[in-house]
Amino acid sequence: MIIAIAPFGLLFGALAADNGFSIAEATLMSALVYGGASQIVGVELFGQQAAPWMIVLSIFIVNTRSILYSAAAGRLIAHWPGAQKALAFFLLVDLQYAETEREAEQGRRLTLGWYLGLALPIYLTWIAEAALGAAFGRLVTDPHALGLDFLVPIYFLSLVMGFRRRANWLPVVAASAVVSMLAYVTVGSPWHVSVGALAGILLAAAMPLPRYVEPSRG
Repeated sequence: MIIAIAPFGLLFGALAADNGFSIAEATLMSALVYGGASQIVGVELFGQQAAPWMIVLSIFIVNTRSILYSAAAGRLIAHWPGAQKALAFFLLVDLQYAETEREAEQGRRLTLGWYLGLALPIYLTWIAEAALGAAFGRLVTDPHALGLDFLVPIYFLSLVMGFRRRANWLPVVAASAVVSMLAYVTVGSPWHVSVGALAGILLAAAMPLPRYVEPSRG
């Protein structure tokens, strides 16, 4: 998992350096924002000298999926104390959410130890990669030639396939994929992620409710 996100952490660091960020500033942004694609959008807009409100609004829009992640994961950790839940929501990125859902679906206990054991290595690695990318990112001139940009899609595809026995899985995934590809062509990256997710959510909301079996809680 850490290997899969490495190219993107390094890419963010390199882009931040290209847009005038120092190594310390790029590292601090990764530590405080911890938003993946939204960070890339933010540094690109910063480099274009966009208005501060536009940078903040853009980061918020790209991260709207985190609201849905928190709502879905919140039911699984509702019994945790408030401070622990706040920490869990801060660390709830795409990979963390997918693994949390899979852990609950398999009937395992969602404990703070398990959650942090997964989240902290990802978080610390992301910060370190931002520093390395800002310092040495320009040495990798063509990550596509090395196939590094393909690692995260492969990982996410394996996670999505793990949910294939859920009700309405196929039409929701198909709608999200088609709309996301159309958005990628017409609107561009990284907006296709949120637009595709929104299409899947709207279709799922319009379909009949499946029978839901509450997963085990720690």
